[in-house]
Amino acid sequence: MRKKLIAGNWKMNQTPSQAVVLAEAVKKSLKGSESAEVVVCPPYTALTMVRDALKGSPVHLGAQDLHWQDQGAFTGKISADMLLDAGCTHVIIGHSEQRTYFHETDETVSKKVAKALASGLVPIVCIGETLEERDAGRADEVVRKQLQAGFAGISDAGPTILAYEPVWAIGTGRNATPDQAQEMHAMIRQTMSSIFSKPVADAMRILYGGSMKPDNAAGLLSKSDIDGGLIGGAALKADSFYGIIEAAK
Repeated sequence: MRKKLIAGNWKMNQTPSQAVVLAEAVKKSLKGSESAEVVVCPPYTALTMVRDALKGSPVHLGAQDLHWQDQGAFTGKISADMLLDAGCTHVIIGHSEQRTYFHETDETVSKKVAKALASGLVPIVCIGETLEERDAGRADEVVRKQLQAGFAGISDAGPTILAYEPVWAIGTGRNATPDQAQEMHAMIRQTMSSIFSKPVADAMRILYGGSMKPDNAAGLLSKSDIDGGLIGGAALKADSFYGIIEAAK
């Protein structure tokens, strides 16, 4: 049985002091009986302060990206060792915003996944199609290619988590129905079976990252291949984030 996982991606929000307040509120909201694993991914500048604020709670700390090199002349980037030293256990890789705005490619995703796994970080690997790609009937093709190229040269997926982001359902006014999301998640799991093996794919958690909120979380999380959520805006308020965690029961 795959344990549900709810991950909050705080994106470029929350100064360190604001992040501490939010982390403490998330920690306080937990009842200790949650059936879902919880991860929060604050900005780099807040990692160590959020780590300290979360001490004594079951909440894991994640980062929003990493570089595939250990060190060097890579201004503005961050290494796996830096994330580990800051207390991170998870890292988001290949987020749609990285792909869209910062030239992330399937090849760089593959390098980052390999580095995360070799370093002991759990990669949360994002895939998903745009509105134009879905309307052109290419959704499966695009996502399948992202998976095949993103895991090229990787023989052991380890604890990798996937996050399906229907980019067309984020901020467009169009939403993926639970059935649409389930259909894509099932296709993703089938693709991972062909890349690795059926037991690996069956054990792998696949999160939904298309504007999950407390009012639609239960319907999405009830689907057999949806194992949690990668949460954006709803993760910036402890009550709405906890509402999604509760829906994972």
